[in-house]
Amino acid sequence: MHSMQNDPDLSRDFFIRLWNADRKKPKSLAKGRRKVLKSGGNGETFVDSRSLFGLLERSFSGASTLNEKAYDKMRSALKQPPPSQSVTGILEPISAEEALVAPLLARSNLLITRDIEWANLVLGFEQENRYAIVDVCYPQAPVGFIREQSNFIARQLLRLRRPFIAYITDGLGNELFRVRRPFWWITSSIYAEINGEEIGVVHRRWHLWRRIYDLYLGNKQFAVVENPGLWNWTFTLKDADGNVLAEIDRNWRGFGFEIFTDAGQYVIRFGSADSGVGPAAGVQELNVSRSLTLSERAVAVALAVSLDNDYFSRHGGW
Repeated sequence: MHSMQNDPDLSRDFFIRLWNADRKKPKSLAKGRRKVLKSGGNGETFVDSRSLFGLLERSFSGASTLNEKAYDKMRSALKQPPPSQSVTGILEPISAEEALVAPLLARSNLLITRDIEWANLVLGFEQENRYAIVDVCYPQAPVGFIREQSNFIARQLLRLRRPFIAYITDGLGNELFRVRRPFWWITSSIYAEINGEEIGVVHRRWHLWRRIYDLYLGNKQFAVVENPGLWNWTFTLKDADGNVLAEIDRNWRGFGFEIFTDAGQYVIRFGSADSGVGPAAGVQELNVSRSLTLSERAVAVALAVSLDNDYFSRHGGW
Protein backbone atom coordinates (compact mmCIF):
# COMPACT_ATOMS: atom_id res chain seq x y z
CA MET A 1 0.00 0.00 0.00
CA HIS A 2 1.46 3.30 -1.13
CA SER A 3 1.42 6.40 1.02
CA MET A 4 1.47 9.99 -0.20
CA GLN A 5 4.87 10.57 1.32
CA ASN A 6 6.43 7.61 -0.52
CA ASP A 7 4.88 8.33 -3.94
CA PRO A 8 7.13 10.70 -5.93
CA ASP A 9 4.27 11.63 -8.33
CA LEU A 10 2.19 13.11 -5.50
CA SER A 11 4.79 15.34 -3.95
CA ARG A 12 4.13 18.80 -2.56
CA ASP A 13 5.76 20.41 -5.61
CA PHE A 14 3.41 18.49 -7.89
CA PHE A 15 0.31 19.95 -6.17
CA ILE A 16 1.80 23.45 -6.31
CA ARG A 17 2.36 23.15 -10.08
CA LEU A 18 -1.16 21.76 -10.55
CA TRP A 19 -2.70 24.62 -8.55
CA ASN A 20 -0.78 27.24 -10.59
CA ALA A 21 -1.86 25.63 -13.87
CA ASP A 22 -5.51 25.62 -12.82
CA ARG A 23 -5.29 29.25 -11.76
CA LYS A 24 -3.85 30.34 -15.14
CA LYS A 25 -6.28 28.34 -17.28
CA PRO A 26 -9.35 30.65 -16.99
CA LYS A 27 -7.21 33.68 -17.85
CA SER A 28 -5.85 32.06 -21.01
CA LEU A 29 -9.33 30.99 -22.09
CA ALA A 30 -10.71 34.50 -21.54
CA LYS A 31 -7.80 36.00 -23.47
CA GLY A 32 -8.40 33.65 -26.39
CA ARG A 33 -12.10 34.48 -26.40
CA ARG A 34 -11.37 38.20 -26.58
CA LYS A 35 -9.12 37.54 -29.59
CA VAL A 36 -11.81 35.62 -31.44
CA LEU A 37 -14.38 38.30 -30.82
CA LYS A 38 -12.12 40.97 -32.27
CA SER A 39 -11.04 39.01 -35.37
CA GLY A 40 -14.11 38.77 -37.71
CA GLY A 41 -12.05 37.44 -40.59
CA ASN A 42 -14.89 35.26 -41.87
CA GLY A 43 -17.05 38.23 -42.81
CA GLU A 44 -19.20 38.17 -39.66
CA THR A 45 -19.32 41.17 -37.35
CA PHE A 46 -18.00 40.59 -33.85
CA VAL A 47 -17.70 43.23 -31.16
CA ASP A 48 -14.76 44.03 -28.90
CA SER A 49 -15.35 42.63 -25.41
CA ARG A 50 -14.01 45.86 -23.91
CA SER A 51 -16.73 47.93 -25.57
CA LEU A 52 -19.79 48.80 -23.50
CA PHE A 53 -22.10 48.55 -26.49
CA GLY A 54 -20.44 45.26 -27.40
CA LEU A 55 -21.25 43.84 -23.98
CA LEU A 56 -24.87 44.92 -24.35
CA GLU A 57 -25.12 43.43 -27.82
CA ARG A 58 -23.71 40.07 -26.73
CA SER A 59 -25.86 39.98 -23.61
CA PHE A 60 -29.16 40.80 -25.26
CA SER A 61 -28.91 39.57 -28.85
CA GLY A 62 -27.03 36.33 -28.18
CA ALA A 63 -24.19 37.22 -30.56
CA SER A 64 -21.49 35.16 -28.90
CA THR A 65 -19.05 33.16 -30.96
CA LEU A 66 -19.81 29.95 -29.10
CA ASN A 67 -23.56 30.35 -29.64
CA GLU A 68 -23.07 30.99 -33.35
CA LYS A 69 -20.92 27.85 -33.70
CA ALA A 70 -23.45 25.73 -31.85
CA TYR A 71 -26.25 27.17 -33.99
CA ASP A 72 -24.35 26.46 -37.21
CA LYS A 73 -23.65 22.88 -36.10
CA MET A 74 -27.31 22.28 -35.28
CA ARG A 75 -28.42 23.92 -38.53
CA SER A 76 -26.19 21.66 -40.62
CA ALA A 77 -28.10 18.61 -39.31
CA LEU A 78 -31.43 19.96 -40.59
CA LYS A 79 -32.99 19.33 -43.96
CA GLN A 80 -35.02 21.83 -45.97
CA PRO A 81 -38.65 20.66 -46.28
CA PRO A 82 -39.69 20.34 -49.93
CA PRO A 83 -42.11 22.86 -51.50
CA SER A 84 -45.76 22.12 -50.74
CA GLN A 85 -46.90 23.50 -54.11
CA SER A 86 -46.00 22.28 -57.56
CA VAL A 87 -43.34 24.50 -59.16
CA THR A 88 -45.15 24.60 -62.50
CA GLY A 89 -47.39 27.02 -64.35
CA ILE A 90 -47.31 30.49 -62.80
CA LEU A 91 -44.95 29.22 -60.07
CA GLU A 92 -42.39 27.98 -62.57
CA PRO A 93 -39.28 30.18 -62.19
CA ILE A 94 -38.69 32.46 -65.19
CA SER A 95 -35.33 33.76 -63.98
CA ALA A 96 -32.37 32.77 -61.84
CA GLU A 97 -33.69 35.05 -59.10
CA GLU A 98 -37.05 33.25 -58.97
CA ALA A 99 -35.33 29.85 -59.01
CA LEU A 100 -33.39 30.96 -55.92
CA VAL A 101 -36.50 31.80 -53.87
CA ALA A 102 -38.71 28.94 -55.11
CA PRO A 103 -37.76 26.49 -52.28
CA LEU A 104 -39.14 28.98 -49.74
CA LEU A 105 -42.02 30.67 -51.57
CA ALA A 106 -43.59 27.80 -53.54
CA ARG A 107 -45.93 27.20 -50.60
CA SER A 108 -49.57 28.03 -50.06
CA ASN A 109 -49.31 29.12 -46.41
CA LEU A 110 -46.37 30.54 -44.45
CA LEU A 111 -46.45 30.97 -40.68
CA ILE A 112 -44.02 33.71 -39.55
CA THR A 113 -43.25 34.00 -35.83
CA ARG A 114 -41.12 36.69 -34.22
CA ASP A 115 -38.81 35.79 -31.33
CA ILE A 116 -39.51 37.20 -27.89
CA GLU A 117 -37.26 40.21 -27.20
CA TRP A 118 -36.36 39.74 -23.55
CA ALA A 119 -34.04 42.75 -23.33
CA ASN A 120 -36.80 44.91 -24.79
CA LEU A 121 -39.30 43.66 -22.24
CA VAL A 122 -37.06 43.89 -19.19
CA LEU A 123 -34.78 46.86 -19.89
CA GLY A 124 -36.32 48.62 -22.88
CA PHE A 125 -33.41 47.90 -25.25
CA GLU A 126 -34.61 47.64 -28.84
CA GLN A 127 -33.22 44.42 -30.35
CA GLU A 128 -32.79 43.17 -33.90
CA ASN A 129 -35.95 41.33 -34.92
CA ARG A 130 -35.70 37.64 -35.73
CA TYR A 131 -38.40 35.45 -37.22
CA ALA A 132 -38.90 31.77 -38.00
CA ILE A 133 -40.88 30.74 -41.11
CA VAL A 134 -42.86 27.48 -41.06
CA ASP A 135 -44.85 25.81 -43.82
CA VAL A 136 -48.07 24.55 -42.21
CA CYS A 137 -47.78 21.41 -44.34
CA TYR A 138 -44.40 20.65 -42.71
CA PRO A 139 -44.68 21.99 -39.13
CA GLN A 140 -41.79 19.86 -37.82
CA ALA A 141 -39.02 22.21 -38.97
CA PRO A 142 -38.71 25.83 -40.19
CA VAL A 143 -38.46 26.36 -43.93
CA GLY A 144 -36.75 29.72 -43.45
CA PHE A 145 -35.64 32.50 -41.15
CA ILE A 146 -35.68 36.31 -41.20
CA ARG A 147 -32.96 38.19 -39.37
CA GLU A 148 -32.70 41.95 -39.10
CA GLN A 149 -29.35 43.74 -39.31
CA SER A 150 -29.27 47.31 -38.04
CA ASN A 151 -27.18 49.74 -36.03
CA PHE A 152 -27.46 49.39 -32.24
CA ILE A 153 -27.58 53.14 -31.55
CA ALA A 154 -30.07 53.77 -34.38
CA ARG A 155 -32.37 51.12 -32.92
CA GLN A 156 -32.43 52.83 -29.53
CA LEU A 157 -32.90 56.37 -30.89
CA LEU A 158 -35.11 55.86 -33.95
CA ARG A 159 -37.03 52.80 -32.75
CA LEU A 160 -39.64 51.87 -35.38
CA ARG A 161 -38.35 54.48 -37.82
CA ARG A 162 -34.87 52.99 -37.90
CA PRO A 163 -33.33 51.87 -41.20
CA PHE A 164 -32.54 48.17 -41.45
CA ILE A 165 -31.87 45.26 -43.77
CA ALA A 166 -33.55 41.90 -43.09
CA TYR A 167 -32.03 38.75 -44.56
CA ILE A 168 -34.43 35.97 -45.56
CA THR A 169 -32.80 32.54 -45.59
CA ASP A 170 -33.91 28.97 -46.10
CA GLY A 171 -34.05 26.48 -43.23
CA LEU A 172 -30.32 25.80 -43.59
CA GLY A 173 -29.35 29.47 -43.33
CA ASN A 174 -28.60 30.10 -47.02
CA GLU A 175 -29.60 33.63 -48.05
CA LEU A 176 -32.40 33.71 -50.61
CA PHE A 177 -33.30 37.40 -50.71
CA ARG A 178 -33.35 40.45 -48.48
CA VAL A 179 -35.64 43.36 -47.67
CA ARG A 180 -34.36 46.88 -47.10
CA ARG A 181 -36.28 49.53 -45.18
CA PRO A 182 -34.84 53.08 -45.14
CA PHE A 183 -35.44 55.63 -42.41
CA TRP A 184 -38.89 57.17 -42.70
CA TRP A 185 -40.78 60.06 -41.16
CA ILE A 186 -44.37 60.19 -42.49
CA THR A 187 -44.86 56.93 -44.39
CA SER A 188 -42.65 53.86 -44.68
CA SER A 189 -41.34 51.98 -47.70
CA ILE A 190 -39.67 48.59 -47.91
CA TYR A 191 -37.76 47.10 -50.86
CA ALA A 192 -37.33 43.45 -51.85
CA GLU A 193 -33.95 42.52 -53.38
CA ILE A 194 -32.67 39.26 -54.87
CA ASN A 195 -28.96 38.92 -55.59
CA GLY A 196 -28.56 42.66 -54.99
CA GLU A 197 -31.20 43.56 -57.60
CA GLU A 198 -34.34 45.38 -56.51
CA ILE A 199 -37.39 43.46 -57.72
CA GLY A 200 -40.23 45.23 -55.94
CA VAL A 201 -41.30 47.71 -53.29
CA VAL A 202 -44.13 48.31 -50.83
CA HIS A 203 -45.17 51.91 -50.15
CA ARG A 204 -47.39 52.79 -47.23
CA ARG A 205 -49.98 55.45 -48.09
CA TRP A 206 -50.86 57.97 -45.38
CA HIS A 207 -54.36 57.85 -43.90
CA LEU A 208 -55.71 59.01 -40.56
CA TRP A 209 -56.93 55.57 -39.49
CA ARG A 210 -56.88 53.16 -42.44
CA ARG A 211 -53.81 51.06 -43.24
CA ILE A 212 -53.15 51.33 -46.96
CA TYR A 213 -50.21 49.80 -48.83
CA ASP A 214 -49.34 49.76 -52.52
CA LEU A 215 -47.30 46.79 -53.80
CA TYR A 216 -45.13 47.11 -56.91
CA LEU A 217 -43.18 44.65 -58.99
CA GLY A 218 -40.67 46.81 -60.78
CA ASN A 219 -42.57 49.97 -61.73
CA LYS A 220 -45.93 48.21 -62.09
CA GLN A 221 -48.41 48.02 -59.21
CA PHE A 222 -49.87 44.53 -58.82
CA ALA A 223 -51.77 44.77 -55.53
CA VAL A 224 -53.16 47.10 -52.89
CA VAL A 225 -54.02 46.58 -49.23
CA GLU A 226 -56.82 48.67 -47.70
CA ASN A 227 -57.27 47.67 -44.08
CA PRO A 228 -60.03 49.51 -42.13
CA GLY A 229 -57.77 49.89 -39.10
CA LEU A 230 -58.64 49.68 -35.41
CA TRP A 231 -58.73 46.00 -34.32
CA ASN A 232 -58.84 44.52 -37.80
CA TRP A 233 -55.72 42.36 -38.16
CA THR A 234 -56.39 40.94 -41.63
CA PHE A 235 -54.56 42.52 -44.57
CA THR A 236 -55.94 41.38 -47.92
CA LEU A 237 -53.97 41.88 -51.13
CA LYS A 238 -56.30 42.76 -54.02
CA ASP A 239 -55.75 43.59 -57.67
CA ALA A 240 -57.10 46.64 -59.53
CA ASP A 241 -60.50 44.94 -59.95
CA GLY A 242 -60.84 44.12 -56.25
CA ASN A 243 -60.08 40.41 -56.65
CA VAL A 244 -58.28 38.66 -53.80
CA LEU A 245 -54.66 37.69 -54.49
CA ALA A 246 -53.34 36.83 -51.02
CA GLU A 247 -53.90 37.56 -47.36
CA ILE A 248 -51.77 38.33 -44.31
CA ASP A 249 -53.33 37.60 -40.91
CA ARG A 250 -51.86 38.72 -37.62
CA ASN A 251 -52.72 35.91 -35.17
CA TRP A 252 -53.90 36.43 -31.60
CA ARG A 253 -51.52 34.34 -29.46
CA GLY A 254 -53.31 34.60 -26.15
CA PHE A 255 -53.68 37.28 -23.50
CA GLY A 256 -50.31 36.62 -21.85
CA PHE A 257 -48.35 36.75 -25.09
CA GLU A 258 -50.07 39.88 -26.35
CA ILE A 259 -49.84 41.85 -23.09
CA PHE A 260 -46.46 40.81 -21.73
CA THR A 261 -44.38 40.01 -24.83
CA ASP A 262 -43.65 41.51 -28.23
CA ALA A 263 -43.65 38.24 -30.19
CA GLY A 264 -45.97 38.58 -33.18
CA GLN A 265 -47.20 35.75 -35.37
CA TYR A 266 -48.44 36.11 -38.94
CA VAL A 267 -49.89 33.81 -41.58
CA ILE A 268 -49.35 34.63 -45.25
CA ARG A 269 -52.01 32.86 -47.32
CA PHE A 270 -51.08 32.68 -50.97
CA GLY A 271 -53.92 30.34 -51.91
CA SER A 272 -53.33 27.70 -54.51
CA ALA A 273 -54.25 27.01 -58.10
CA ASP A 274 -53.44 23.32 -57.51
CA SER A 275 -54.62 22.79 -53.93
CA GLY A 276 -55.35 19.13 -54.61
CA VAL A 277 -51.69 18.34 -55.21
CA GLY A 278 -49.22 17.10 -52.58
CA PRO A 279 -49.31 17.98 -48.86
CA ALA A 280 -51.34 21.14 -49.56
CA ALA A 281 -54.35 18.92 -50.29
CA GLY A 282 -55.03 18.55 -46.55
CA VAL A 283 -55.07 22.29 -45.82
CA GLN A 284 -58.01 24.62 -46.45
CA GLU A 285 -56.82 27.16 -48.96
CA LEU A 286 -57.66 30.81 -49.52
CA ASN A 287 -59.72 31.34 -52.66
CA VAL A 288 -57.73 33.64 -54.96
CA SER A 289 -58.39 34.93 -58.46
CA ARG A 290 -54.85 34.00 -59.48
CA SER A 291 -51.68 32.77 -57.81
CA LEU A 292 -48.95 35.31 -57.17
CA THR A 293 -45.66 34.74 -58.96
CA LEU A 294 -42.55 33.94 -56.94
CA SER A 295 -41.30 37.53 -57.27
CA GLU A 296 -44.67 38.91 -56.13
CA ARG A 297 -44.58 36.58 -53.14
CA ALA A 298 -41.18 37.96 -52.14
CA VAL A 299 -42.76 41.44 -52.10
CA ALA A 300 -45.62 40.07 -49.97
CA VAL A 301 -43.09 38.78 -47.42
CA ALA A 302 -41.56 42.27 -47.36
CA LEU A 303 -45.04 43.63 -46.62
CA ALA A 304 -45.40 41.26 -43.64
CA VAL A 305 -42.10 42.53 -42.21
CA SER A 306 -43.22 46.13 -42.72
CA LEU A 307 -46.60 45.50 -41.05
CA ASP A 308 -44.91 44.03 -38.00
CA ASN A 309 -42.69 47.08 -37.62
CA ASP A 310 -45.39 49.65 -38.43
CA TYR A 311 -48.16 48.45 -36.12
CA PHE A 312 -47.28 45.53 -33.88
CA SER A 313 -43.89 46.32 -32.32
CA ARG A 314 -45.58 48.24 -29.56
CA HIS A 315 -42.75 48.02 -26.98
CA GLY A 316 -40.35 50.12 -28.95
CA GLY A 317 -42.27 52.75 -30.86
CA TRP A 318 -42.99 56.44 -30.76
